[in-house]
Amino acid sequence: MPNRPRTFRTLTFVTASLVLAGFSTPLAADPARTGGTEVIVEVTNLRSGEGTVRACMTADPERFPRCRDDARSFRVVVPASQAHELHFRGVSPGRYAIALLHDENDNGRADRALGMMPKEGFGFSRDAPVRMGPPKFDEAAIAVGETAQHRSIRMRYML
Repeated sequence: MPNRPRTFRTLTFVTASLVLAGFSTPLAADPARTGGTEVIVEVTNLRSGEGTVRACMTADPERFPRCRDDARSFRVVVPASQAHELHFRGVSPGRYAIALLHDENDNGRADRALGMMPKEGFGFSRDAPVRMGPPKFDEAAIAVGETAQHRSIRMRYML
């Protein structure tokens, strides 16, 4: 971002750090769920096959993007080399938002440089914008109905 003002770069780095802070605890794999439909996420722009991709999907606007302490959220953790498609199964109809973290060193947390600049990739459903803070649930929300959903999420990297 060489052509952007220093203030804008700092705000962007702080914003992304806040978003990624929610991934500091490892995500468990989806429990077996019956009924519902499947949400299939194509992950694009993944810069390497190193580490894991951690994903969470929630219907709770208060828990997005972290999904922390959300027993009803859906979580998937897969090796990055196999993260071309992520599957959330047994999803009831409703509005959900998805957040991804490319945990390249697989240490279970979002690493930052200089305490604020994200070193690992992140992405959101609907390519929700990252501005002065994490994206809002409504900006990332997708509608899930009775039939399988196919979505694409582009990974972003600051470094």
